[in-house]
Parts: sequence; C-alpha cells; structure tokens
Amino acid sequence: MAADAAGTVEIRGALMRLRRETGLPVAFGGLVEPGRQRMRISEFSGAAGVALRGLAVTSGNGLGGRAVALARPCAVTDYSLSRQISHEYDAAVAEEGLRSVLAIPVVVRRRVRGVLYGALRTAQPLGDRTLTAAAQAARDVEQALVVEDEVRGLLAAAGPDAASEGDAAGPGRAARREQVREAHAALRALAPRIADPALRAELLDACGLLAAGALQEPSGRPVVLAPRELDVLACVAAGATNGATAERLGLRPETVKGYLRSAMRRLGAHTRGEAVVAARRAGLLP
Repeated sequence: MAADAAGTVEIRGALMRLRRETGLPVAFGGLVEPGRQRMRISEFSGAAGVALRGLAVTSGNGLGGRAVALARPCAVTDYSLSRQISHEYDAAVAEEGLRSVLAIPVVVRRRVRGVLYGALRTAQPLGDRTLTAAAQAARDVEQALVVEDEVRGLLAAAGPDAASEGDAAGPGRAARREQVREAHAALRALAPRIADPALRAELLDACGLLAAGALQEPSGRPVVLAPRELDVLACVAAGATNGATAERLGLRPETVKGYLRSAMRRLGAHTRGEAVVAARRAGLLP
C-alpha cells in the first residue's frame, strides 16, 4: 500500500479524536505531497460543504501553508481579517463559514508530512485546551507515520526471498539468517501498532513469507499459536529477554511470561530454546 494511503487513515482518526475531545464543529487536514511543497486537504470531520475538499495549499500561503513553511502551529481568530497570513483561500474558507482556525503541522524527522486544522464558525480565541488537544493529535499522527516508515523499511529489507537467501552458501550465511530473524521479530512487534488494516495485513503476510521461506524440513503435526504467543516467541528467537520483549511489545513482563508458557505448552517444549526450535520446524518462525 502507498505511504500516503496509510497516512490518510491516521489523519482521519486524529481529526475525529480532535473534535470529540474539544467540541470543535469542524476539523480537516491532509498530507504534504511527496517531493512537493504543497499539501492537499483530503480528510474532513464535520465539514458542511465541499469548498475545501481537494484544495491544494502551497507552502507559505494561507494558514496551513504558513504552518508548513514554519513547521510550527499557527492560529487566527478571524481568518478573513487576519494580517498574519496571505488570503489565497479566503473564498473557500468563507463558503465553509469558518472564522477562528488553527493549523498544526505533522512533523516527522524535521520534515512536514501533513497538517491538521480545527475551526470555529465564530470569531473567538481558541483556548489552551483546544491548542493542546490539537498538538497531541498531530503527535499521534507523527508517531504512527514513524512506525509505518519503519515497517516499510523492514519490508524492503526483508522481502519474500529474504529467508531463502539466508540459506545460500557463503561466509555471510549465518549473519543473513540472523538479519531475517531480527526483521521478523521487529515486524511482528510493529504490527499491533498499525491502524491501517491493509498495511497491517501486508506486514503479517511478509512475516509469514519469512517464516515459510526458512522451513527446511517437514513440520509434522500442524501447530497453531495465538498472535501474541507468536509475537513473544519471535522476540525470544531474536535473543530478547522477557523484559526487552515486554518493552518492545508494550506488555507487562508477567504477561510475556504467560504467553511464553502457553506457547511452550502448544509446542511441547520444556525450555525457551526448545520452543524456538519447534516453532522453526513448524514454519512459524524463520
């Protein structure tokens, strides 16, 4: 799935949360187009008309363009009368009936990736509570985009052929296999944090390909592990301690131990090492 499609899912969710937490009647936003100093308004929550839909906002122009150019939040109490911004988009803003507007940039690794807007249809100052909630919504999108960037990097580094390449002869064989296992564990850990279902499914499919590609002998009777049991076992296989596994997966150490015990029972294993070996033989881990 394209990065912009996944990002719009995060923006849409952030806009809904922003309205719910602040009572703002209108929230909207979009992503900066890759390689261009322009963002397009694509996502809305509460907008009554269509004047802003698909509007391309150039860096430096209007309130959102100013937020893109400065990479910091901007707000006006009365959009059409403000002297802080240029007024290329006044007609669209007026048609929607917006007066008091804020724009919060979504910044990932010092690059503006999108903008979230919140607006009132009256000319009055936006309070600190609203500004704080908008900033937190933008941070949520930023964190989600960072995770998605990491996922795509791992998917690119550990494609469908990665596991089988790990069996090729040569001095890098062991190192390559460990790289595949590290990638598999990282992908499993990231999966629950992905909001977009298509991207999450793509990620888990890649995990399955890595595990299946490493299967070298018949697995015997089928073994089925719960998703979290497999997540824990993938981290263990990559050398993580229970504490490190808990931190990576956002679980309590006691919960990690419970999942690990359950996986060991299903696999007929008595130790962590035996469980990892059994899971690999069953094609569950690379």
